[in-house]
Formats: sequence, structure tokens, C-alpha cells
Amino acid sequence: MAVSRYHGSCHCGAVSFDVETDLDKTATCNCSRCQRLGIVLAFAAREVFTLNSGEDNLTEYLFNKKTIEHQFCKTCGIESFAYSSSPEGVPMVAINVNCLEGVNPRALASHAFDGASV
Repeated sequence: MAVSRYHGSCHCGAVSFDVETDLDKTATCNCSRCQRLGIVLAFAAREVFTLNSGEDNLTEYLFNKKTIEHQFCKTCGIESFAYSSSPEGVPMVAINVNCLEGVNPRALASHAFDGASV
């Protein structure tokens, strides 16, 4: 796969977005939070992410080093994305691939990230 454009949303549809990302570079994480969620992540520069609706319906959760701004829908509780920065300081978005339309995240060859040791 190459970089493609995807549409995503939370469960109730209040929060929706479009993003350009490469699903050949997805990751799973074993940190205390991601493991419980079974989350599959894709990453994109913030400039190729468009929040279409629901900005006023988001709530934020910070934990551990408080560098990732986890965004949750206030209505259904789904985290469809999070704001952060790359190690080089580039503004990024971590996309919950489970929230992308037409994508089966379990069929992707995701890289395992050891977030529990970080």
C-alpha cells in the first residue's frame, strides 16, 4: 500500500475526519492503555489530517509523560485519534485504524511497539 486518503469517525459519528496515511506502517502497542483498547495505530503529519466535525465534542486524556493528547468523543467515548509530535518535533496525528471506513485493521501486518518499557 502507498499513502492513501481515508475517512474515519468515532462510533456515533459526532467526530469525523479525513487523513492521508500509509497503512503499511501501522503499529500495535503494549502499554497499559493501548493493550486494553486493542488499538492499531497509523501515523500522519498533522497537515494531512482534517477534522471534519466534532471538535466541540472532544475531550482529552493525558497520561504517563503527557506528550500524547488522546482525543475522545464525549458522546460515545471512542478515541479515533491523538495529537502528538514526532521525535524530531514534527506535529503528528496517531490514527486509530479501527475507526477508518473500509479498513480491516486485523488484516494489516502491524509492527509491535514495546510501549510498556518506555
